[in-house]
Amino acid sequence: MIQSQINRNIRLNLADAILLSKAKKDLSFAQIADGTGLAEAFVTAALLGQQALPAEAARLVGAKLDLDEEAILLLQSIPLRGCIEDRVPTDPTMYRFYEMLQVYGTTLKALVHEKFGDGIISAINFRLDVKKVADPEGGERAVITLDGKYLPTKPF
Repeated sequence: MIQSQINRNIRLNLADAILLSKAKKDLSFAQIADGTGLAEAFVTAALLGQQALPAEAARLVGAKLDLDEEAILLLQSIPLRGCIEDRVPTDPTMYRFYEMLQVYGTTLKALVHEKFGDGIISAINFRLDVKKVADPEGGERAVITLDGKYLPTKPF
């Protein structure tokens, strides 16, 4: 039976334990996600308490991380989502995304509306991918793909 959570702390505590096990076993998120049939980003979000895993994926991930049955069940429960509290993020990586939205949020909104009309980009029917590519000017670049279904506003 599908279960739902009403408190973030239980999944945040599990995320801490998962990250410790991941470090002890020297596993990458890609290695943990391998064999689940799910995207690395989705499995990572689940491990960090933001998504629920299907039972088989939770068992596979649990075996790789030596999680107990309770933890495997928690990975299958629907979390109370949202990791940013009601304040500006202080973690430098998360802050840069916040900053990008501060600078480009209105641009993204205007371009989405111009190309699609009044509506939103779904965060439910959604894919996320992060790639590292060489920068022709030296160093590396991050290519972040946000791929969400467009949902038009429907008058009623």
